[in-house]
Amino acid sequence: MTDSTSDDPRGRPADAPDSSVDEQSPAVVLRGITRRFPGVVANDGVDLRVERGEIHALMGENGAGKSTLMSILYGALRPDAGEIELFGERVEPAGPAAAIAAGIGMVHQHFMLFPGLSVTENVIYGQEPVRRGLVDRAAARARVVELIERFRLGVDPDARVRDLPLGVRQRVEILKLLYRDTRVLILDEPTAVLTPDEVDRLFDVLRGLAAQGRSVILVTHKLGEVLAVSRRVTVLRDGRVAQVIPTAEASAASLASAMTGRDVELDIVHPPGSPGRPVLAVRELTVARRGGRPLVDSASFTVRAGEIVGIAGVAGNGQSELIEAIVGLRTASGGEVRVLDADVTRLRIAARRRAGLAYLPEDRGAVGSAPGASIAENLAAGFQRGSLRSRGGLLRPAAMHAHARAIIERFGVRAGDTRSPIRSLSGGNQQKALLGREITRKAPLLVVEQPTRGVDIAAVQAVHAELIACRDAGHAVLLVSAELSEIRGLSDRVLVCYEGRLVAELWRDEATEERLGLAMAGDS
Repeated sequence: MTDSTSDDPRGRPADAPDSSVDEQSPAVVLRGITRRFPGVVANDGVDLRVERGEIHALMGENGAGKSTLMSILYGALRPDAGEIELFGERVEPAGPAAAIAAGIGMVHQHFMLFPGLSVTENVIYGQEPVRRGLVDRAAARARVVELIERFRLGVDPDARVRDLPLGVRQRVEILKLLYRDTRVLILDEPTAVLTPDEVDRLFDVLRGLAAQGRSVILVTHKLGEVLAVSRRVTVLRDGRVAQVIPTAEASAASLASAMTGRDVELDIVHPPGSPGRPVLAVRELTVARRGGRPLVDSASFTVRAGEIVGIAGVAGNGQSELIEAIVGLRTASGGEVRVLDADVTRLRIAARRRAGLAYLPEDRGAVGSAPGASIAENLAAGFQRGSLRSRGGLLRPAAMHAHARAIIERFGVRAGDTRSPIRSLSGGNQQKALLGREITRKAPLLVVEQPTRGVDIAAVQAVHAELIACRDAGHAVLLVSAELSEIRGLSDRVLVCYEGRLVAELWRDEATEERLGLAMAGDS
């Protein structure tokens, strides 16, 4: 790790601008921001004003231009037109380093962490405390530990990031902003992997920061969160500002309508399923951990045709490892996994898929897709030995693109040319495309992790409807979600995972938020 530019214990650059130039000016003013990509106008003359000490929500459907706009503010993208003003001073985008020096910090949907470094090393990277010309590792660790304890983030400061589940990695990203004491915090879907209690704690932190004069831009699809914590809401639709609404004058229905341009029915209650024969049978499944308690400890459960079984739990309690052992991404040290009548415990991933398993992973970038490959190529995965193949054994490009377009249309994916890389899609549109690919396989068992992470309200309803339709068509669905409302709304039965063990099994009518919360905390 390199030397810092300052001896300040938080590593603030010595040449950071003085925010006291005009104490009455807004923290952020964007005027007429326009950004084009091939075939798409992501931002079309967007204005945004964020006051000092304000929590300002930025909402819109997937592909509405939210992430592009924030990437421009953060310096990761340059606008084609428009002006940026920070704390009363006109600035020219000069990259993230300049934005950080100006007091702007951002947590992206796709984490910006070094997997091989520790939590502490990631948090202080580029802002290292220095003593006698060397990085003061003891001071750095002490500061990180203080932040972890102060905000009750539950992160091991010495853990390697590559060993952490996604939920904990999200907390590391938030730690990076807290460490830098940024004056404008941009949070892009920050609560996607947090439990309700963690969300409440995060919002307490954000309110405290706002009370100190700092500004927060909260990019989220979650209507309840916007209403709970923000002062004003800017809604984008098709790259333009559709509405700027004081939160006190807004409702969930009005925000949903502003986002979509139409009335949206909220709080849909889905009828229960009709369970049939067992499709997935897990018996005493164990995943060992070197030098500690098992990552998964003797898990046993069944998922039947025509039902959705949900798994709830605080991130890092073994849900991810359990799913990885079921789908073949992790080797089980004991127990058995059966799909229909086949013992798949020792089979490779491809063999498990042939046995009847489809899978949408929580990490859609690293596991669920090949980011540099085209949309058509990604959506052809799993179908290459079927109708997309010619008699000579080669894939037929025309059939691949037709297949991709069918998924795009059915699942409402906002995509242009199917030859474009899948990474060119917004996070929510990638999620819908990959879910569409797995559902289209019509496998007897569908394993789904975080199916609506980063997905807007209208798309959430569409995804839920597809999962219910999959269940009602006689498929078994195993659902893992950090959203308790999603678990409760979709599941016929709910399993709760705590410290690698399944500690509770609740039928739909029993799975109240209170009972789930207690079980998730280990009080079952």
